[in-house]
Amino acid sequence: MTPPPPTLSLLTPDEMARVDRAAIAGGASGLALMHAAGAAVARVLRRRFRPCRLLVLAGPGNNGGDGYVVARLLEREGWPVSVAALAPPRPGSDAALAAAEWRGPVLPFTPETLARAQLVVDALFGAGLSRDLDGSAAAALQAVRVPLVAVDVPSGLDGATGQPRGFAPQAALTVTFGRLKPGHLLLPGRALCGEVVLADIGLPEAALNSIEARAFRNAPGLWRLPERGAQDHKFSHGHVTIPGGAAMPGAARLAAMAARRIGAGLVTLAAEDAATATLFRQGEPGLLVAAPPPEDLLADERRNVWVLGPGLPPRPETLALLRRAVEAGRGVVADGGALTAAAGQPHTLQGAAILTPHAGEFAKVFGALRRDRLAAARMAAAVTGAVVVLKGSDSIIAAPDGRAAINHNAPPALATAGSGDVLAGLAGGLLAQRLPPFEAACAAAWLHGQAATLALAGAAPGTPLVAEDLLPQLRAAWIAATR
Repeated sequence: MTPPPPTLSLLTPDEMARVDRAAIAGGASGLALMHAAGAAVARVLRRRFRPCRLLVLAGPGNNGGDGYVVARLLEREGWPVSVAALAPPRPGSDAALAAAEWRGPVLPFTPETLARAQLVVDALFGAGLSRDLDGSAAAALQAVRVPLVAVDVPSGLDGATGQPRGFAPQAALTVTFGRLKPGHLLLPGRALCGEVVLADIGLPEAALNSIEARAFRNAPGLWRLPERGAQDHKFSHGHVTIPGGAAMPGAARLAAMAARRIGAGLVTLAAEDAATATLFRQGEPGLLVAAPPPEDLLADERRNVWVLGPGLPPRPETLALLRRAVEAGRGVVADGGALTAAAGQPHTLQGAAILTPHAGEFAKVFGALRRDRLAAARMAAAVTGAVVVLKGSDSIIAAPDGRAAINHNAPPALATAGSGDVLAGLAGGLLAQRLPPFEAACAAAWLHGQAATLALAGAAPGTPLVAEDLLPQLRAAWIAATR
């Protein structure tokens, strides 16, 4: 696989700290990097805001040092700037040297000081904060009633998990450096950061490349969609089989229509009973329909991928069919009823290629979700050996080898019945075309979000979406992914 472009890499706060140390060990000046970081924030402020009463909240570490640089540069250009310091920097540190260069007013660190500001720069704590934000720092940030620009992350936000530690303020804008962190994309961090600007501060490429990223922003470039050659035929692009039941036949149909539109050569709806088979035959003419029982179809090795779960009841027979498909060497995408049937038994999903649980299904199979959803998804992937798509507006795609991607293009309107069935069908259709499971799951999640975005183009905020709206947009989503 071609290495993903560095722009898609996400580094945790610990990994970013190692990059900083590698840069300094390689000859870069810590103070020079601090000056570059402060200058980057100042440039963004000039572009976004007119000069106004600016208050820089400075912490005692390097984040605070960046803030002192911002204050000095903008004050020199005529901005009315003040600094409120939570605590002085450690003597002899780069932050102390930056603070010594500030000659302007230093005000008390109080809510009253904040009340007089028209714009606030939050340079208290960066993404690597190791404790909950409380006391005067939390009280001051809770008092902010004007636009807030965060340096690295809003103080109190865990850059690894996207979860607030105690309290984190709402930023209008966040400026970070070198590489994005998972917390910039994971909710609620993504919302708390506001607009995120990634600034180049001159970190040496050797230092940035000294850390092998294990997390990525999900986008084209992390994966490539399959291509068709002149010698290809329908069986070259796989045969997806989707068992469906009488209780919710629409779920299997949505998955099947998605698998067809994403390029699977053939798609069969395998009915659990004769009445359901009759219903399926009234659907799209290009869909194949097989009479019951579905398990008889496993003898055909050309049926290389099975999507199990959309519309199926969570009963032992569903799980038994999954086990038989795995033992027959088929690629299995497990969703819905297949996941719920494995409640408390994650080992029964071993051998599946892709699992697509929402938070409720995940909790039933693997136990209650922790605050660190990224770690939880990786745990589930390691336990089952499957790629796990933990669905949400910030879907996490985790592979058994520890790689993970965070999807961030899914609008909230995707939280609608049938949307997950479409995603399962997309994953199955791409898997049938021989994409590796991690790439197939990542591409499916991105195309799913892109199709929803296209379906809502020009609509007023809050416009509802139904799963059927996604299907006509999949061709345009494919084209967007290949530009």
